[in-house]
Amino acid sequence: MNVNFEPHSFLKEFHIPAYILAPGSEAEKLRDVPSCPVLVFINSKSGGQLGGDLLLTYRSLLNNHQVFDLGGEAPDAVLRRLYLHLETLKLNGDEFAPEIEERLKIIVAGGDGTAGWLLGVVSDLKLSKPPPIATVPLGTGNNLPFAFGWGKKNPGTDQDSVLAFLDQVRKAKEMMIDSWHILMRMKAPTEGSFDPIAPLELPHSLHAFQRVSSSDELNMEGYHTFQGGFWNYFSMGMDAQVSYAFHSERKLHPEKFKNQLVNQSTYAKLGCTQGWFFASLVHPSSRNIAQLAKVKIMKKHGDWQDLTIPPSIRSIVCLNLPSFSGGLNPWGTPNKNKRRDRDLTPPYVDDGFIEVVGFRDAWHGLVLFAPNGHGRRLAQAHRIKFEFHKGAAEHTFMRIDGEPWKQPLPVDDDRVVVEISNLRQVKILATHDCRSRSVHDPSSPTTPHGQDDGERDSDEEESVGEEWRKFGAADTFKIPDEMKVQKARRSEIAESLGPVSVPKENVQ
Repeated sequence: MNVNFEPHSFLKEFHIPAYILAPGSEAEKLRDVPSCPVLVFINSKSGGQLGGDLLLTYRSLLNNHQVFDLGGEAPDAVLRRLYLHLETLKLNGDEFAPEIEERLKIIVAGGDGTAGWLLGVVSDLKLSKPPPIATVPLGTGNNLPFAFGWGKKNPGTDQDSVLAFLDQVRKAKEMMIDSWHILMRMKAPTEGSFDPIAPLELPHSLHAFQRVSSSDELNMEGYHTFQGGFWNYFSMGMDAQVSYAFHSERKLHPEKFKNQLVNQSTYAKLGCTQGWFFASLVHPSSRNIAQLAKVKIMKKHGDWQDLTIPPSIRSIVCLNLPSFSGGLNPWGTPNKNKRRDRDLTPPYVDDGFIEVVGFRDAWHGLVLFAPNGHGRRLAQAHRIKFEFHKGAAEHTFMRIDGEPWKQPLPVDDDRVVVEISNLRQVKILATHDCRSRSVHDPSSPTTPHGQDDGERDSDEEESVGEEWRKFGAADTFKIPDEMKVQKARRSEIAESLGPVSVPKENVQ
């Protein structure tokens, strides 16, 4: 173990008392508030057997009530219950509840889809003090953990490994990360279904990318509307098709996908069998992005511009983080001439702009392994829109944050539109040497797009409807009205009586 301390006293810094987490539990004697209280969410099905093993280790080290198996309980239910109880405790004068709420951190262990699920839930709950999130790489690509310094290899599940990770969480810095909203509309078909087709079951990150209900404010009569969101990337084309084949194979034969190395090898083989290495020879020209859809971008509010896509591009990636396909950086770092001539910048994670990159085939993608290698830099934008050509294809493949789906397209509709827009930001935990960069970091080479710090979205937020401000991962957290009334009455009484000592109801 690389941490030099006594484990028992060290773990107290992460321990959350049971009475905070489980109403009705016996109060614990506390002298000091833990410096780094954590909630741990683990996808026990991730990483072969690693998820289950990691769950057991965390539960052996921490309070069972603060470690959750995502296969047993959804994170929004857990967080809603916790924050409601924290409000009750604060209302009753508990002195530790507000401190724990202030210092709370979340650890999520799983693939990129699992991490995105937690980020989406915290974003949609709109908590007054949202906890920052650290990600444990338990998936195949692990792009999101890698971007923030947590590595891309599956971690050890023994106690020493977990203690070392907790020490990293305690020392981690907080960063803001942009999130992105996806909206897709098409005319309601006269027959058949055009809902997204996931590989056998809907992945976590796609749980929100589905048709909105008829009562939803996004719904338009005569149209089918779908919405979702992502943190790292949205891609469309051949790369998403290969990913779809991989996930389908893994769901059909889970016994063949027991470790990260085997998964990556299988992924590479599927790239060959799906024709991604010889796309121009194997697949029809209708698979080219330019023939599939017209692409528009918005760099300034209200100003849509056509984006020219080279006819050879068969995969397009809208990238928020500098980590794609197992830690590669398709955008790279543009040199001074590129930044000056094309108004390009390095890929910041909190500047409200997304990098749009194109690839011809898998051979083109291999350039990312070379020093300073990058894909075809197409644009940086605040919004991007795909307007599909009528009858261009019966379907296409799409992917967000590592989770793919097959998207049927009506052949008689010339108004199928997919629009991606900047949503909001959430706190994430990062190591101090991570590759992700903030536009507000003094070490960043330049402020992008001619903006000054703090200028972005100063007046744009009000121009975007509320329907664009949710992932659909969770309903906004609201304090019950009766609790608000009770809190207001207590405040009035306190003001009339002057300073009083509040009894510690939950601490002996």
